[in-house]
Amino acid sequence: MKKINKVILAYSGGLDTSIMISWLKENYECEVIAVVGDVGQGSEVEPLKEKALRTGASKIYIEDLKEDLVNEIIFPSLKANAVYEEKYLLGTAFARPLIGKRLVEIAIKEGADAIVHGCTGKGNDQVRFEMAIKAFAPNMIVIAPWRTWELKSREDEIAYAEARNIDIPLTRETNYSKDKNLWHLSHEGLDLENPSNEPNYEKILELTVTPEKAPDKATYITIHFEKGVPTKINGEALGSVQIIEKLNKLGGENAIGIIDLVENRLVGMKSRGVYETPGGSILYYAHKELETLTIDRETLHYKEGIGKKLGELLYYGQWYSPLREALMSFINKTQEYVTGDVKLKLYKGNIITAGIDSEYSLYDEDIATFDEDEVYNQNDSEGFINLYGLPSKVVAMKRKKHFK
Repeated sequence: MKKINKVILAYSGGLDTSIMISWLKENYECEVIAVVGDVGQGSEVEPLKEKALRTGASKIYIEDLKEDLVNEIIFPSLKANAVYEEKYLLGTAFARPLIGKRLVEIAIKEGADAIVHGCTGKGNDQVRFEMAIKAFAPNMIVIAPWRTWELKSREDEIAYAEARNIDIPLTRETNYSKDKNLWHLSHEGLDLENPSNEPNYEKILELTVTPEKAPDKATYITIHFEKGVPTKINGEALGSVQIIEKLNKLGGENAIGIIDLVENRLVGMKSRGVYETPGGSILYYAHKELETLTIDRETLHYKEGIGKKLGELLYYGQWYSPLREALMSFINKTQEYVTGDVKLKLYKGNIITAGIDSEYSLYDEDIATFDEDEVYNQNDSEGFINLYGLPSKVVAMKRKKHFK
């Protein structure tokens, strides 16, 4: 195998990557350059620079990827209503391809021999990172310590860190596995590994609150969309990142976006996690409501299947794939008239529609009314039903004749 002299490490400062710099230097005797993809972790990012250098990295890149994340991946997925297994709003899956792409760019710039990630051999993220790496650097060596090292549990990792005086962001009592970005916060491990346990929401929630702690008065908001993309909240034009941040705040205050999910991982096992996605839950709901007004029936129904497939591609790490590009061409075409306002009522974990309006509305009150009208001839429905029901009628007649 080629001698590894320099590696690029996808660095988060969590338990795994906190000890990985030391482990790589011990086992490969190589230079380690840490790369942090800032996808909205907030105040957690800045301290990582000093920490990475203190624990042995020769250099660290902190890359602000928030706008790229929203504009290149989240909002296109929102236009498709892409969801995995009807509940998961793809928070972790959104960020990994983009970070993987940036790792390749920095690896090429630095002349690195390999890219390293801290994903376990049981998870989805190893696939997502490596699929992105293959898309942009097909021959790049990938090192995944979790698949080869002698550490077999989080307890082993903590002991390794303690033996080398490496600061880690948890203790043996609080080591939930978390992933945070602009879109969501996930929680896995400990008591959550048993699906029969109710999550201790008082202990784990950070972006939102429980319904019991939400205000007794509803919050009303209006979201404006242009061609499927949110651009304003309550009439105020905001940037893409600001929109999600504002909705995270409003949604979190009203207990929106708590998702308890048992999902089917790509590697074959089931996994249970709790996800907080307040702003994302609001945006997905509002976008789908606007589509009911602006997209015709056949396109809307067909689009549901495309959104499901796109959600799977994201979950499976195939964002940078020919199929995803082709599907997005269809999705973008469907969004040409998805422009308008959606008014919502947020109340104790509920998102309730309070009105939809669009200049491109396909709703025609003159046709839909229950009152007398001069547009719709109700007698026409008799012939329609006769033709629509002809196959069923023929089956019934033939069966009655031959199977008495």
